[in-house]
Amino acid sequence: MKNVYTPAEIERILEATLGPSTPPTDAGELRVWSRRRADFISLVGSQAAAEVLAMRGDTDSPVLVFAGDDICGAYALATAIELHQFGCRARVCLFNIGGDMLSIDTRLRRDELRAQGYGDWLDEVVNPGPNFVMPEMGPSTIVVDGLFGTDYQKPLRGGYQAVARHINEAAPRVISIDIPSGMTLDLSVGMINRNIIHADLTLAIVGPTLAFFMPENAQLIGRWKTLKLPLDKSVVKRPSCRIVDSKAIRTALPVRDPMADKNELGSALIFAGSYGMLGAAVLATRAASRSGCGRVTCHGPRCAFYVMQTSVPSAMFETDGADFDIQRFESQHDADATAIGPGLGRSDATIYGLERLLKSSYAASRPLILDADALNCIALRQTLLDFIPPRSILTPHAREFDRLFGTQNSHSTRVMKAVEMAARYKIIIVLKGHYTLTIWPNGEILVNSSGTEALATAGSGDVLTGLITGLAAQNMAPEIAAVAAVYIHGIAGKIASRRYGVRGTTAEDIADAIGQAIESITNPQS
Repeated sequence: MKNVYTPAEIERILEATLGPSTPPTDAGELRVWSRRRADFISLVGSQAAAEVLAMRGDTDSPVLVFAGDDICGAYALATAIELHQFGCRARVCLFNIGGDMLSIDTRLRRDELRAQGYGDWLDEVVNPGPNFVMPEMGPSTIVVDGLFGTDYQKPLRGGYQAVARHINEAAPRVISIDIPSGMTLDLSVGMINRNIIHADLTLAIVGPTLAFFMPENAQLIGRWKTLKLPLDKSVVKRPSCRIVDSKAIRTALPVRDPMADKNELGSALIFAGSYGMLGAAVLATRAASRSGCGRVTCHGPRCAFYVMQTSVPSAMFETDGADFDIQRFESQHDADATAIGPGLGRSDATIYGLERLLKSSYAASRPLILDADALNCIALRQTLLDFIPPRSILTPHAREFDRLFGTQNSHSTRVMKAVEMAARYKIIIVLKGHYTLTIWPNGEILVNSSGTEALATAGSGDVLTGLITGLAAQNMAPEIAAVAAVYIHGIAGKIASRRYGVRGTTAEDIADAIGQAIESITNPQS
């Protein structure tokens, strides 16, 4: 799995790679320090220039490079040098306010640009004043944003804020080096997006941070990729956040014994459904049946009998005898994994029955999978949070999360709250979204990489709940089952969308594609 770094980890990696920002006083050490930094900056410039040329294609689109006074400006100037060497005449706007603000790295790259005969293309802004005129640009222009990177973690102010707004209003195609200028990587800091340069492509130097995966930052980051650079990552032993990939899931999935019978492949129990919401029970049960689980039982109200027996005949159905909703969460089956929530309803009798189940499961230290109306019932009776069994899996979308744990102003603060709540209650939180995040009690965050817009359809969450339950029933640890199910769910959505199209994909299609999704992961060559 690829790592997702904190701002502090990025800072440590860059310092280990480049050395301290202050040059050494010893002449020999200074030569080594200068060479190391120059080689690294040139490598960033060559890869960034390649991205500019790829975006430009065979057109004669003008290229405009904005360079700041610190190392991000050095990256931008190195990019401009490389572009000129390839015959692309890039105009450079270098901000050196007061005339003496450039770092050593940036000053050396500026001097190199001039020494190679490209000085006529350099506009060095020393005293902008009221007469400063921004370079002309439009939708056909390609802008290289090298004003500020991760080394500057404050909102843009004054003239720089005006530069960002001018670029955004002109709507050129923007490639940001490191991060878009004006963006902060601190999840707790609110940002005003119009004061931040909006990138079409962000070229990360070390790697992504969690901020790259927040929906409120999508229009700032655009697409992103990590440059291939020689980095000393030994200073970061094990980042607390990682991106899930197919290799990790292939390793985690249980090996299926060809001689096993259904009784050895796990038993899943799903409490789901109420009058008018039986479809959720069908979808969750169908997904669990597709997971490789040996037996699946759905427990629902009496009104679900014919629906369940005809829609998912491979599953068993049981009822507590109530006509329209579940009132007693008791089963005659001893299940290996139990889920509660899809289409459950929120009647007083259901909440009371859920309370009894939570307390008995808490006493027995038996983890549960809680989704949808199970979460809404707990939100209506907040004291039940204290009886969620440790290592239980909660799968809220943003609104369900806010009902449980309080309204959040952004997804960034929601993630921070989820980390806090996972640790407090010793639970696993699957915070659903395009980049679904699985948050473990120890603070680790697993970012799903298989998300697709095809999953944005009614009932998709019910399918995920059934899939998690089916995998957990196969003796997978709850932490791993949650991560694996989220990834498989995304792959199933992609498979279904190839057949029905993104807009035409339904939750039923996603559930029915689960088997193919698992097969594509476990046997990628088939």
